[in-house]
Amino acid sequence: MKTEEIIFGNFRLKYPLERLAPLNQILFLDIETTGFLSSDSSIYLIGCAFYSEGNWIIRQWFSQSPDEEAELIKSFLAFAGNYSYLIHYNGNTFDLPFIKNKAAKYGLPCSFDNMEGLDIYRRIMPYKNFLKLPDCKLRTIEQFLGISREDTYNGGELIKVYSDYIASHDYNLYHTLLLHNSDDMKGLLEILPVLHYYDLFNCDIKACKVQANYYNDIHGVPRKELILQLVFAPSLPVSVSFMGKGCYFKGQDHEGTLIVPIYEEELKYFYANYKDYYYLPTEDVALHKSIASFVDKDYRIQACASNCYTRKISRFLPQWKILMEPFFKREYKSKDLFFELTDDIKKNRELFSIYASHILNEMALQQE
Repeated sequence: MKTEEIIFGNFRLKYPLERLAPLNQILFLDIETTGFLSSDSSIYLIGCAFYSEGNWIIRQWFSQSPDEEAELIKSFLAFAGNYSYLIHYNGNTFDLPFIKNKAAKYGLPCSFDNMEGLDIYRRIMPYKNFLKLPDCKLRTIEQFLGISREDTYNGGELIKVYSDYIASHDYNLYHTLLLHNSDDMKGLLEILPVLHYYDLFNCDIKACKVQANYYNDIHGVPRKELILQLVFAPSLPVSVSFMGKGCYFKGQDHEGTLIVPIYEEELKYFYANYKDYYYLPTEDVALHKSIASFVDKDYRIQACASNCYTRKISRFLPQWKILMEPFFKREYKSKDLFFELTDDIKKNRELFSIYASHILNEMALQQE
């Protein structure tokens, strides 16, 4: 077994990783294997990145033959025991189960339960469409952030390279294998700013300016929209724009603009306790029995859930969960929810800040 180390001199993180754990307690992990299943393939390289004495360092354990796999895993586990926070890319699905299965095969004690962890892939995957990514492969994230790498191989192609290395022990092949893993490890450090997008949807957003805008659409129909100017703590490394749920968002650095349609129409508020109401078909409205009892019986019927409403013409904003009450609908079975844009709400900047977070999360997590 061989062990290599690379020191990244003058490398500076572009993400506040210390918010998760002290830097000297964080360990990055990536493994290289001869296949996808631990039952019929082996680990030939384990790479880690860690912080020591002001520098980020990559350490790699390399099996010169499959017979050294147990030694490789044992050495890695002994080293990993010094850390309390583990960061990886899709490691919950691949790297960690693979290591555990191999450790069990060799009778080596192995548990990551005492370590907190962060799977960058799982943090970003829900926002793939919002970021307009074709997939969430590590290289795709690197390209999105404008990060280049020296290595040109993928993990599958390196299986043949490792097989050739076992037969020849050619140094160029050895270098190729280590380069791929070290670029992956460096990539993990360099893509950390992508976590700012996750933070965007999980932080306090402030609506610093709110105003209405009136315009005619391409068909000449008058439209109204609400424009919210936002500020937030995460610094978006790449500007993004996205349209969803009828709304539009554009973000850059610490600022964003959110545009939401204003609906001026007649909507219905449905009373929950419909058994206490009569419905008046002629008036198309429900009245409480304490009042409607004075209405001629020929002009009233017992209300049911679908007709127990009052109608209101006003200006409304959409909501996808009950954020503001009373909430209005177009029809009883409609899933679209709205709240009235009252004068009091127009002055409530704190509410608009909460509303902005609500919309962004609904936009980002909407189904394709």
